[in-house]
Amino acid sequence: MTLKVPDIFKQRRSDLVKSEPVYEEKLTMANNDGEIKEYTLQMEGWIGAYQSTKGRKKDLTDFPDNFISLFANNKLGEFNILPIVGKNRLNESYVVGQLHVDLFELSELPDMALSNRQGYRSDDPRYEATVNYVRKTLLPEIINMRVIYSNLNNAGKKKKELHKLKVEEDTFQRKVDNFKKETSEFVFEKIGSQFEEAGIDHSRLQDIVDEAVNKNMPQLGIKSVIDSKKKKILISQNSDDKDFADLIYHFLLFNGTPAEDIIYSNCDDQVSRIPEDISIYDYLRDFFVDSYSTSKIYTLFVTSPNTPNHMGEVAEIGAAWITGIGQKIFNLSPYKPQPPLNVAPVYQVSYINDDGEISMNKLNADVFCVKIEDVCKKLGYTVKTREDNMEYLETLVTITD
Repeated sequence: MTLKVPDIFKQRRSDLVKSEPVYEEKLTMANNDGEIKEYTLQMEGWIGAYQSTKGRKKDLTDFPDNFISLFANNKLGEFNILPIVGKNRLNESYVVGQLHVDLFELSELPDMALSNRQGYRSDDPRYEATVNYVRKTLLPEIINMRVIYSNLNNAGKKKKELHKLKVEEDTFQRKVDNFKKETSEFVFEKIGSQFEEAGIDHSRLQDIVDEAVNKNMPQLGIKSVIDSKKKKILISQNSDDKDFADLIYHFLLFNGTPAEDIIYSNCDDQVSRIPEDISIYDYLRDFFVDSYSTSKIYTLFVTSPNTPNHMGEVAEIGAAWITGIGQKIFNLSPYKPQPPLNVAPVYQVSYINDDGEISMNKLNADVFCVKIEDVCKKLGYTVKTREDNMEYLETLVTITD
């Protein structure tokens, strides 16, 4: 099958469009005669993502327009396995595909179709292998490609927004500098002789004026406007721990945090990502370090055995000490967070298996809620009750005794 995919970003086509060889996997199964034989499962077809979901629901139908269908010998066997292989992420609403696995219909093997002929037995090795490959390889790859597309598509707009904020920041700094300079000169002109008689020179007068201005900075009004446009929370993580980071992100949203107030580089929602060619360190430097604004950012660290292998996340730990108002640690066992992270307070501990299923005991479920609630309260968001948060958490993870 030849598919024509638009060349929207020609320079990045290799990141957005890929052609792979037929996937093959060896399976050992018993045939209809009870013989144990090795078979080769072959999977081919296509999987893609819509550019936009806008306008795709004009007609009400019984069938979703995001799906992954399974075919065998050119016959539709199961219309949609997306609910089985997916995790109900935002970007899954863009996914569509058709996969062909003819081994499903091999006559010498047991019939794996359900009695209504609208799906397959989930315990059949052929079905298990197919679902596992789609869940762990195909779906993450196409979602990652959709994220790349979204980043490219929104880069111009987000750069303009950041540029505007940087201009406002620079203008603010310039006004403050001029205000300090002109105020100190005015004060010195009026009472300079008295300072000189007291042995206080002009530079000391400048320091006194600076101190007074800094103390009363919030009353200038401009600062509050600039601070309101800055990010409030940084989720420091790496792509290998995306499932756990997603849990934290959605819990922040559930507790009233606007998505535009969060920096999360691997987020499915582009509003929480900064343009990929602008580093997080440049953003923190421009708006939190080289700034007269006293606004700080809360950092939520997702730590795991993957952390030491990702230097970007390690560097963010240092940046958090300079730019942060506080930090919380959400840790995946068996890793143990180390300084310079603030490991003195109790950190939250969870577990994740090879299928991405997250679990935590009752104590750490409560700690998880406490940490999210604390951050959201301090930033002035409307927080859910503990009962609501625990009930919501139970729908997302396994809570053990």
